[in-house]
Amino acid sequence: MGKPSFVVVGGGQAGLQICESLRKSGYDGDLTLVAEEATLPYQRPPLSKKFLAGEVEEARLLFRPAPYFEKLDVTVRLGTHASTLDAQGHTLTPSDGSVIGYDKLALTLGARNRPLPCPGGDTVGVHYVRSLEDSRGLALSLAQSQRLAIIGGGFIGLEVAAVAASMGKTVIVIEMQDRLLARVVAPRLSDFYADLHRSHDVVLRLGSAVEKLTSLADGIEVCISGPNGRSAEVVDCVVAGIGVQPNQELAEKAGLTCDGGILVDIHGRTSDPDIVAAGDCTMHDNGFLGRRVRLESVQNAVDQAKVAAGTMLGQEDRYCQVPWFWSDQYDAKLQIAGIGAGHDHAVLRGDVGNAAFTEFYFKAGQLIGADSINRPQDHMACRKLLAQSVPVTAAQIEDPQVDLMQLARQLAQ
Repeated sequence: MGKPSFVVVGGGQAGLQICESLRKSGYDGDLTLVAEEATLPYQRPPLSKKFLAGEVEEARLLFRPAPYFEKLDVTVRLGTHASTLDAQGHTLTPSDGSVIGYDKLALTLGARNRPLPCPGGDTVGVHYVRSLEDSRGLALSLAQSQRLAIIGGGFIGLEVAAVAASMGKTVIVIEMQDRLLARVVAPRLSDFYADLHRSHDVVLRLGSAVEKLTSLADGIEVCISGPNGRSAEVVDCVVAGIGVQPNQELAEKAGLTCDGGILVDIHGRTSDPDIVAAGDCTMHDNGFLGRRVRLESVQNAVDQAKVAAGTMLGQEDRYCQVPWFWSDQYDAKLQIAGIGAGHDHAVLRGDVGNAAFTEFYFKAGQLIGADSINRPQDHMACRKLLAQSVPVTAAQIEDPQVDLMQLARQLAQ
């Protein structure tokens, strides 16, 4: 009997991590990475930040150069779309008609941008930020534009707004909710970001929706409906950041269970025992949160991929890591630890006015997360406290004389 053959579909952070974890764990069989993009695996977070601002060169986005994959003994098939998966027959068929057999398969298919639903949403001049190609196109458009409309007041939209405003562009952010980042942060953080962007002359249209986009000879007309009625803005460029949807179609057509993402258990295993999945495409059982969730973050892609790789090798590791995330806008670094949604009590530490503070969130007396602005020490302490499930109180957090890292070490003993 020959060596097993493992295949990873998806050339992002999770796909690369599975390949590295397999080799690190001693797997020496055939290993193929199938990637739809024509570029080797690269970092995505800088696409809406430093790469877009011209501060990071394209070559520096690559996780690893081509020789690394040769040394890792991974067959990389770039620019290859996986069109059909036969789970019963253990074969994957790319769009070129070839057939790739596998013993174990990993799906790290990522997610894609939600398209604008309004009339004219496919207008020339509308940009999204998900891929390197997207960011390249937006960077070129930014260089030629003075007025931008950004649809969506989430992380992507606000990061692009920060880059454009720092370039001296006129920026309008249009957000349907009555506050920025409403899905992911508490009102205090929303207010902080609203003040921060307004201080850089960004116009915020909250509680507003885009009804229609129209191409004009001198730009794009954006028709907006909001609390004060309807209005129109003519801009040179439109950027849409209204969320993403998981790439689950390949799995769904193959008969795998999907529910707002490819459904996987705490081991990263799908409804097919020979197929795992990891990253943005998964709806997974999260051991730390104690519930099913879909997370979009580098941390999730890396940690879940490590567990999924172990499952391919017959191990039974559990995905129980503390979720964390970050965002850079102007000189403000946001670091999120845990999930603060659903909290019933919040404690502030630091100084909002000096843009150096952390809001800690409690539910039923238990710490569940924290959002930190320019307070990395608080962020790391919170991650440690959450990971160790230590019984910290709101009074301890609120006391500026308490060293949180020291507290975490003491309570863990």
